[in-house]
Amino acid sequence: MRYLVGIDNGGTFSKAAVFDEDGKQISVASVPTVTLTPKSGYTERDMNELWEVNAQAVREAVRKSGIDPNEIAGVSFSGHGKGLYMVGYDGKPSYNGIISTDARAWEYVEKWAQDGTKEKVYEKTFQDILACQPVSILAWLRDNDPEVLKRTQYIFAVKDYIRFMLTGEAYAEYTDFSGANFVNLTTKSYDRELMELFGLGEVYDKLPPLKYSSDICGYVTEEAAEKTTLPAGIPVAAGMFDVNACGIASGLSDENEMCMIAGTWSINEFIRKTPVTNGTVALNSMFCIPGYFLVEESSPTSAGNMEWFIRNLMSYEKAEAKAAGGSVYDITNKWVEEIEPQDSDIIFLPFLNGSNEDALAKGTFVGLTAFHNKHHMLRAVYEGIVFSHYTHVRKLLKNREIPSSVRLSGGAANSDVWVQIFADVLQIPIDVIEDKELGAQGAAMAAGIAAGIYPDYTSAIQRTVTITKTVQPRKEYAEIYQEKYQRYRAVIDGLSSAWKYFKN
Repeated sequence: MRYLVGIDNGGTFSKAAVFDEDGKQISVASVPTVTLTPKSGYTERDMNELWEVNAQAVREAVRKSGIDPNEIAGVSFSGHGKGLYMVGYDGKPSYNGIISTDARAWEYVEKWAQDGTKEKVYEKTFQDILACQPVSILAWLRDNDPEVLKRTQYIFAVKDYIRFMLTGEAYAEYTDFSGANFVNLTTKSYDRELMELFGLGEVYDKLPPLKYSSDICGYVTEEAAEKTTLPAGIPVAAGMFDVNACGIASGLSDENEMCMIAGTWSINEFIRKTPVTNGTVALNSMFCIPGYFLVEESSPTSAGNMEWFIRNLMSYEKAEAKAAGGSVYDITNKWVEEIEPQDSDIIFLPFLNGSNEDALAKGTFVGLTAFHNKHHMLRAVYEGIVFSHYTHVRKLLKNREIPSSVRLSGGAANSDVWVQIFADVLQIPIDVIEDKELGAQGAAMAAGIAAGIYPDYTSAIQRTVTITKTVQPRKEYAEIYQEKYQRYRAVIDGLSSAWKYFKN
């Protein structure tokens, strides 16, 4: 038996997991990363610290696995998309890493929508422009801190930077960069004219060579091996955007399936042989399986909102649960289950970290009275997050048949109560994937292909993916949730003219 390591960098944690060839998770280590917020709307991280955190996570995962490190056959990566990580000509970071929740460049998105740039870009990339995409942040840097671009040699996604530190070799990768408005989806290559549309012609030569997810992009160096305990010389695969990693680890391999990931981001996706070019969905990108495109609707509006609720409004309950040897999530699920959906009219907009409605929209509760308590508010949080996913899914379903089921992963998938709400709102069966680190698992699958363990992704899926249960929708709740969803939409529409007054 050989083993594979997947490294996953999200918005708040860096994780490493060790898997055997059959996809069994042997061990996992998760280390928090510090988010820097120098100004409202800015979310950054120290890239040197990020590398140290990744090395620590790998060391801990390998130690906890109890295996001989020499039995590790390969390593690869998953990482949050969007954001920006840059390395200078001295091989050191040229700026802090910028996370996908950063909103400093929102004005550029508005300007490009008004001056016709958005339409011209769409003709090449078939996707909207987001404030958190590297093209927007690079334009902001060009105008506000041009020296940063002058000293930058390479532009990376987060996983590309960690790979660079493991191998010393600079590459970009298709799933991330095609989802970042860097790649012409017709030619499947960089496009100088595309960069000029953003006013970023000077950046073109800073884009590293593109690789596919399972391509070998170097080998673990002696220095990195000493720091991580990975064997020197093992192949390092390119890796993939985390929405691809979670998708492939959920078994997303043909056009019939649909996946949702309920983590910090609300990710909703399916794959097809051609991108959707009618403007009904926000994002098309290249999938990790060559020949397929990922059709995606996403926003930072998912389970991260509940973590805020727990952190700020349930500190006593969290401490109480810990003292009793339990979990605060047992409490949250109990609270929500005690209230029927028709018994609370509170609406929560899950826009604490961003929105899928307006760049300036903010999170809010609407409908509170003296009768309500934290239990009612928490049910509204659960429902509001599902409603945000549902908004995305409705757009996706304009371009395909309703699937026989939807595969759900992420933090929400660990809650039976929450999964049932997803099924009842969508009125589609929900498949729950085996509980493990799916981002790291998807990365490990790419590593396994690079190492020759799996011939392709289909074979990797057959060996490693397990559906643990399927939750059926309850038809008697369909009308109730449709009425609540319409109320949710009415609140969004009613506040649309107010967001401009809440810029900080």
